[in-house]
Amino acid sequence: MPVPGTGSDGRHGRSETRPGDPYRSVTIAFIAEQAGVSIPTVSKVINGRSGVGVETRARVEALINEHGYQRPEPTNRSDIMELVMGELESLWGLEIIRGVEQTAREHQVGVVLSDFDQRPNETRGWVEGALARRPRCVVSVAQLSKAQRDQLIARNIPFVVFDLAADLPDDAPYVGATNWMGGRSATRHLLELGHRRIAMISGPEHVLCCRARLDGYRSAMDAAGVPVDPELVRRVDLNHEEGYAAGRALLALPDRPTAIFAATDVQAIGVYRAARDAGLRIPEDLSVVGFDDLPVVAWVDPPLTTVHQPLAEMAAAATELALALGRGERPVQRRIELATTLTVRESTGPPPTITG
Repeated sequence: MPVPGTGSDGRHGRSETRPGDPYRSVTIAFIAEQAGVSIPTVSKVINGRSGVGVETRARVEALINEHGYQRPEPTNRSDIMELVMGELESLWGLEIIRGVEQTAREHQVGVVLSDFDQRPNETRGWVEGALARRPRCVVSVAQLSKAQRDQLIARNIPFVVFDLAADLPDDAPYVGATNWMGGRSATRHLLELGHRRIAMISGPEHVLCCRARLDGYRSAMDAAGVPVDPELVRRVDLNHEEGYAAGRALLALPDRPTAIFAATDVQAIGVYRAARDAGLRIPEDLSVVGFDDLPVVAWVDPPLTTVHQPLAEMAAAATELALALGRGERPVQRRIELATTLTVRESTGPPPTITG
């Protein structure tokens, strides 16, 4: 006698389930549960990707055949892609939006802009809205949680993460910049000018791109034989006010730094304000270097020396990769890092002890 909720052969199937059966539609999540593996592992098997053991692959494939799982056809996808932003008001974010929108327009795809931060009066987050819209793909500038990644994978919606902020699985598509090299080149520039008391205003410890910039700073200091004074390293949030507060604290030290390297341009602009408050001139009394090369920093007084991060180009690359994945293609590169370069302007010069 068949088990309730199964067909005559005891198998779950699309047309052999009864009303109310939780498995009336076979999903990746169901296959993963039966196999005792994660949703991404089942997705790898379905898409023929590597990274799955022989026995696990065989077990998953057997369950797929047994339960008649059918990969959803992409024909019901809308002509849009989703761009998820953690911060919509920053100049940094505007550069990314510009790069994504331009590339999507070239592919005749619309862009839906979602705010990652869910409001207290909202009943559902961005991912639920994205699942309902069924976009071709998602580019996320905010860090995706495992649960969110699993939801997108289960609905066969590819995603690309922009500018790594936290750890991701090795096969997760990602586009970023050479943050370590950027931090190293900024610090080497200051060392070559003669600075030795070089401070670093970094971001929070958990933000990987900022950690890489800080590691680049430390590497350059170590290569030059200059010890890093822990008092000169500050980790703060990535905004103007935090840069200002960290700058004030550094410039109030008895043996203050002669140069400050900030992890972002907006932090560096905060340092400008702190230097003015302290009666210091840039670059005569204090050299300042930022990171990002936002358009506005060429117009501050003096124009800011900064590490150029090609934000618009990175956004375009992330969009191209996401759309390719949405078309079912298998790009050769799924993790892309674009080069950073140092842009020298007028905010850096020799330390005051060797001026003239």
